[in-house]
Amino acid sequence: MVLTAEDRKLLQASVAKLGCRVEDIGADALNRLFIVFPQSKTYFSHFNLNPGSKDIIHQGEKVGKALDSALKHLDDIRGTLSQLSDLHAYNLRVDPVNFKLLIKCFHVSLATHLRTEYSASACLAWDKLLEYVSDMLCEKYR
Repeated sequence: MVLTAEDRKLLQASVAKLGCRVEDIGADALNRLFIVFPQSKTYFSHFNLNPGSKDIIHQGEKVGKALDSALKHLDDIRGTLSQLSDLHAYNLRVDPVNFKLLIKCFHVSLATHLRTEYSASACLAWDKLLEYVSDMLCEKYR
Protein backbone atom coordinates (compact mmCIF):
# COMPACT_ATOMS: atom_id res chain seq x y z
CA MET A 1 0.00 0.00 0.00
CA VAL A 2 1.23 3.41 -0.83
CA LEU A 3 -0.24 6.12 1.33
CA THR A 4 1.34 9.38 0.32
CA ALA A 5 2.19 12.07 2.82
CA GLU A 6 -0.89 13.92 1.56
CA ASP A 7 -3.08 10.83 2.11
CA ARG A 8 -1.82 10.59 5.68
CA LYS A 9 -2.59 14.25 6.31
CA LEU A 10 -6.08 13.84 4.88
CA LEU A 11 -6.77 10.79 7.05
CA GLN A 12 -5.59 12.56 10.20
CA ALA A 13 -7.55 15.70 9.32
CA SER A 14 -10.67 13.62 8.71
CA VAL A 15 -10.38 11.89 12.07
CA ALA A 16 -9.91 15.26 13.77
CA LYS A 17 -13.00 16.67 12.05
CA LEU A 18 -15.30 13.70 12.65
CA GLY A 19 -16.75 15.12 15.82
CA CYS A 20 -17.05 11.58 17.16
CA ARG A 21 -14.85 8.60 17.83
CA VAL A 22 -13.76 6.25 15.06
CA GLU A 23 -15.53 3.59 17.15
CA ASP A 24 -18.82 5.43 16.54
CA ILE A 25 -18.17 5.34 12.80
CA GLY A 26 -17.53 1.60 13.12
CA ALA A 27 -20.90 1.08 14.80
CA ASP A 28 -22.65 3.22 12.20
CA ALA A 29 -20.98 1.35 9.34
CA LEU A 30 -21.81 -2.03 10.84
CA ASN A 31 -25.42 -0.98 11.33
CA ARG A 32 -25.55 0.04 7.65
CA LEU A 33 -23.95 -3.27 6.64
CA PHE A 34 -26.71 -5.29 8.29
CA ILE A 35 -29.45 -3.15 6.75
CA VAL A 36 -28.09 -2.90 3.20
CA PHE A 37 -26.45 -6.33 3.00
CA PRO A 38 -28.59 -8.57 5.22
CA GLN A 39 -26.67 -11.67 4.12
CA SER A 40 -23.83 -10.43 6.34
CA LYS A 41 -25.97 -11.14 9.40
CA THR A 42 -25.10 -14.83 9.04
CA TYR A 43 -21.99 -14.41 11.18
CA PHE A 44 -23.89 -12.69 13.97
CA SER A 45 -26.82 -15.03 14.62
CA HIS A 46 -26.27 -14.71 18.36
CA PHE A 47 -26.52 -10.89 18.28
CA ASN A 48 -29.46 -8.54 18.58
CA LEU A 49 -29.18 -6.98 15.12
CA ASN A 50 -31.85 -4.32 15.53
CA PRO A 51 -30.50 -0.90 14.53
CA GLY A 52 -28.65 0.70 17.43
CA SER A 53 -28.65 -2.41 19.61
CA LYS A 54 -25.96 -2.83 22.25
CA ASP A 55 -24.55 -5.76 20.28
CA ILE A 56 -24.11 -3.68 17.13
CA ILE A 57 -22.63 -0.80 19.10
CA HIS A 58 -20.21 -3.12 20.92
CA GLN A 59 -19.11 -4.92 17.73
CA GLY A 60 -18.89 -1.60 15.89
CA GLU A 61 -16.61 -0.30 18.61
CA LYS A 62 -14.33 -3.29 18.04
CA VAL A 63 -14.28 -2.56 14.31
CA GLY A 64 -13.62 1.13 14.97
CA LYS A 65 -10.83 0.37 17.44
CA ALA A 66 -9.13 -1.87 14.90
CA LEU A 67 -9.35 0.88 12.29
CA ASP A 68 -8.12 3.45 14.80
CA SER A 69 -5.19 1.17 15.59
CA ALA A 70 -4.40 0.89 11.88
CA LEU A 71 -4.52 4.69 11.61
CA LYS A 72 -2.04 4.97 14.48
CA HIS A 73 0.30 2.39 12.96
CA LEU A 74 0.20 3.22 9.25
CA ASP A 75 3.73 1.91 8.78
CA ASP A 76 2.90 -1.50 10.28
CA ILE A 77 -0.74 -2.26 9.56
CA ARG A 78 0.10 -5.89 8.82
CA GLY A 79 1.65 -6.41 12.25
CA THR A 80 -1.02 -4.37 13.97
CA LEU A 81 -3.87 -6.42 12.49
CA SER A 82 -2.16 -9.82 12.47
CA GLN A 83 -4.13 -11.27 15.38
CA LEU A 84 -7.37 -9.92 13.99
CA SER A 85 -6.55 -11.49 10.63
CA ASP A 86 -5.94 -14.84 12.34
CA LEU A 87 -9.22 -14.58 14.22
CA HIS A 88 -11.27 -13.91 11.10
CA ALA A 89 -9.53 -16.51 8.94
CA TYR A 90 -9.14 -19.39 11.35
CA ASN A 91 -11.85 -19.00 13.98
CA LEU A 92 -14.69 -16.90 12.62
CA ARG A 93 -14.19 -17.87 8.98
CA VAL A 94 -15.90 -14.76 7.72
CA ASP A 95 -16.38 -14.65 3.96
CA PRO A 96 -13.86 -12.02 2.76
CA VAL A 97 -16.57 -10.45 0.58
CA ASN A 98 -18.01 -9.00 3.78
CA PHE A 99 -14.92 -6.85 4.29
CA LYS A 100 -15.49 -5.26 0.89
CA LEU A 101 -19.15 -4.66 1.73
CA LEU A 102 -18.18 -3.07 5.04
CA ILE A 103 -15.82 -0.71 3.19
CA LYS A 104 -18.78 0.59 1.19
CA CYS A 105 -20.65 1.20 4.43
CA PHE A 106 -17.66 2.95 5.98
CA HIS A 107 -17.55 5.36 3.06
CA VAL A 108 -21.21 6.24 3.54
CA SER A 109 -20.73 6.68 7.29
CA LEU A 110 -17.67 8.86 6.79
CA ALA A 111 -19.44 10.96 4.16
CA THR A 112 -22.47 11.35 6.42
CA HIS A 113 -20.38 12.55 9.34
CA LEU A 114 -17.83 14.64 7.43
CA ARG A 115 -20.19 16.10 4.82
CA THR A 116 -18.31 18.66 2.72
CA GLU A 117 -15.02 17.72 4.39
CA TYR A 118 -15.25 14.32 2.67
CA SER A 119 -13.68 15.55 -0.53
CA ALA A 120 -12.67 13.35 -3.44
CA SER A 121 -9.08 13.41 -2.13
CA ALA A 122 -10.17 12.43 1.38
CA CYS A 123 -12.39 9.68 -0.04
CA LEU A 124 -9.47 8.30 -2.05
CA ALA A 125 -7.17 8.34 0.99
CA TRP A 126 -9.78 6.49 3.06
CA ASP A 127 -10.37 4.04 0.23
CA LYS A 128 -6.65 3.23 0.05
CA LEU A 129 -6.54 2.65 3.80
CA LEU A 130 -9.75 0.62 3.97
CA GLU A 131 -8.76 -1.56 1.02
CA TYR A 132 -5.38 -2.23 2.59
CA VAL A 133 -6.98 -3.11 5.92
CA SER A 134 -9.37 -5.43 4.08
CA ASP A 135 -6.47 -7.05 2.23
CA MET A 136 -4.62 -7.58 5.53
CA LEU A 137 -7.69 -9.19 7.09
CA CYS A 138 -8.04 -11.50 4.08
CA GLU A 139 -4.35 -12.31 3.82
CA LYS A 140 -4.51 -15.47 5.93
CA TYR A 141 -7.27 -16.92 3.75
CA ARG A 142 -4.80 -17.56 0.95
